[in-house]
Amino acid sequence: MYKVFVKDIPIILSTKKEIGDKYTSIPIKKVKLKKLIKKILKGEILYVNLYHKDEKKLFKHLRSKLKPIVAGGGLVYNPKGEILFIYRNDKWDLPKGKAEKNETIEETSIREVEEETKVEGLQITEFLQTTYHVMKRKGKFRLKETHWFEMKTDFDGELTPQENEGITKVEWKNFEKTQEALKESYENIKLLFPKEYLIQHPENRIS
Repeated sequence: MYKVFVKDIPIILSTKKEIGDKYTSIPIKKVKLKKLIKKILKGEILYVNLYHKDEKKLFKHLRSKLKPIVAGGGLVYNPKGEILFIYRNDKWDLPKGKAEKNETIEETSIREVEEETKVEGLQITEFLQTTYHVMKRKGKFRLKETHWFEMKTDFDGELTPQENEGITKVEWKNFEKTQEALKESYENIKLLFPKEYLIQHPENRIS
């Protein structure tokens, strides 16, 4: 099962026709995706399950309907165990950005963290997961696929937000401040965090 977020509303992609009474289930091959997205944005429908019996074909069909944009980003820790956040569009977020031509996704992720925060000395420690959300670019809906990596750095210099990308703040946050930031973050971002960061605030839990 996968989740593709339209703002903070997840569209479920699964191999099961029925996943719960409140869900509207539609074969992914037959869905009129742009109309569905507009209904979600208007609040006309909140629980959607797009299904196909072959899990490998779920995203093949999705990508045929929404052209993907590939991006990379980082969940970055310093030696104190603090996590690196950016603030953009009135939300706390993690640094990320679009992949460039002839660049590996690992290179993209490190470059974007560096550009958006001016943090240096980044080392990837593990791949976390890929998140998916719908965005609008040049009047068209697109599928944003962001590949996330856990990173570590010993950097203790000045943090500088990339203002031309709409970032107004960059901060290291400890455990408690991270929990508070996640109250003002995106649902797909919360998927990246260990459960102990979410359990203190039931509204942050992802079912």
